[in-house]
Amino acid sequence: MAESERTALGPLVGAIDQGTSSTRFLVFNAKTAELLSHHQVEIQQKFPREGWVEQDPKEILNSVYECVERTCEKMKQLNISIANIRAIGVTNQRETTVVWDKTTGEPLYNAIVWLDLRTQSTVERLLKRIPGKNKTFSKFKTGLPLSTYFSAVKLRWLLDNVEEIREAVADGRAMFGTIDSWLIWVCIGGKNGGIHCTDVTNASRTMLFNIHSLEWDPELCKFFDIPMEILPKVRSSSEIYGMMKICPSLKSGALTGVPISGCLGDQSAALVGQMCFQDGQAKNTYGTGCFLLCNTGQKSVFSEHGLLTTIAYKMGRDKPVFYALEGSVAIAGAVVRWLRDNLGIAKTSQEVEKLAAEVGTSYGCYFVPAFSGLYAPYWEPSARGIICGLTQFTNKNHIAFAALEAVCFQTREILDAMNKDCGIPLSQLQVDGGMTNNKILMQLQSDILCIPVVKPSMPETTALGAAMAAGAAEGVGVWSLNPGDLTAVTCERFEPQINPEESEYRYARWKKAVMKSMGWETSEGPSNGKPK
Repeated sequence: MAESERTALGPLVGAIDQGTSSTRFLVFNAKTAELLSHHQVEIQQKFPREGWVEQDPKEILNSVYECVERTCEKMKQLNISIANIRAIGVTNQRETTVVWDKTTGEPLYNAIVWLDLRTQSTVERLLKRIPGKNKTFSKFKTGLPLSTYFSAVKLRWLLDNVEEIREAVADGRAMFGTIDSWLIWVCIGGKNGGIHCTDVTNASRTMLFNIHSLEWDPELCKFFDIPMEILPKVRSSSEIYGMMKICPSLKSGALTGVPISGCLGDQSAALVGQMCFQDGQAKNTYGTGCFLLCNTGQKSVFSEHGLLTTIAYKMGRDKPVFYALEGSVAIAGAVVRWLRDNLGIAKTSQEVEKLAAEVGTSYGCYFVPAFSGLYAPYWEPSARGIICGLTQFTNKNHIAFAALEAVCFQTREILDAMNKDCGIPLSQLQVDGGMTNNKILMQLQSDILCIPVVKPSMPETTALGAAMAAGAAEGVGVWSLNPGDLTAVTCERFEPQINPEESEYRYARWKKAVMKSMGWETSEGPSNGKPK
């Protein structure tokens, strides 16, 4: 690209993509949606006890600063002016819960990650207060079942178990937020003028938010005994929340004064990034977990088959809210990370793909990675991971293959549920996320679903969705979301290559394995209790 072209790129938009396993900052061209530069940093997950998953909010924040700084350095090397960045969007792992002190700006405890299971006894205690122990008691308000997955029970646990948080609430110093709220509050000024807000998509994952009135629900706050004054203000997914403030001595200091004007939970952002703006369009994202979302338009659809009803997006203060049906799988990419880090059968995630490719079959071995219980469509917190069908012939290659198959079988389960709820089966599956670089996985997915799998050549759709929301915001207006202006995306297609009978046979065996994983754990076990 010539010098003049580089400076004539036109408006750019940045996106902070804070995921469960890594943080990225990416810069897109607002006219062509081309990814120009990015940087990624892996985030440490802490497992202080069995079933507990935490992250350090300061480490998350520093990873954002590092990614922004490194991306700005890379842009300088490419002769692309940082001054062209007109807006910044934020997208984030959802449900993960942070409580911080607004006077010191410091977190009062580690972030409790969405996958965390410590709240199982909290959930059981709350269930006893519901007539008929009905897990779906708030389904028509929140779209969600009572589960360890959502923020309200994590916040309840923090209030019950962490003295510093109780004191901060009593003194009026505590602020609660999901990761988006924490980052936006700090990036806009923190204790010196930070804005305490979230967007409708993230709010819809707390179990405290009424997805119809678009307000915090006083009855639910009362049920969970959550003081409403610690909750962030809920805004649309596309509006100016405030201006970025960064230390002027840094290269990225040039971003000071750039509006933060987009905010979407990661799965909503991927739906936007995949351009699923029409009723009935769906995407599946393969990250730490696996999330299938189908846009249901301006009406909320309630599932009869274990899916969640959630907010897809609201693209401006005066714009209508759009809803989605969601199938959530807790463990997808995390199973590959587990094979790498816990079992040590591979040094890299790519090596897991290679091991699986060498055998091309699991040889009758099935792996149900219910490390955090089972999410959709079962919502069975008592399940735990199992590997079954082992023989003396089974080796690490077969287990690697079974792990990849598990991701595909779990997707098939949520796709089946989605097809039943929508009545119109999907004719192909649009996919994105880090794991879609794994070609064996994509082919397997097509074989197990018996429909084509379509992957955009630019896999960073989550960040793209956040950038689109930020660039389209009123007062920024550099990104058009009119259907005619959206650029067509080049894709790679994977067609089914096995006969449907074999696919059905394998799927039936998988379901048998799932049944064997259930009823394993009770909350009375030794792993629950107060933090040391």
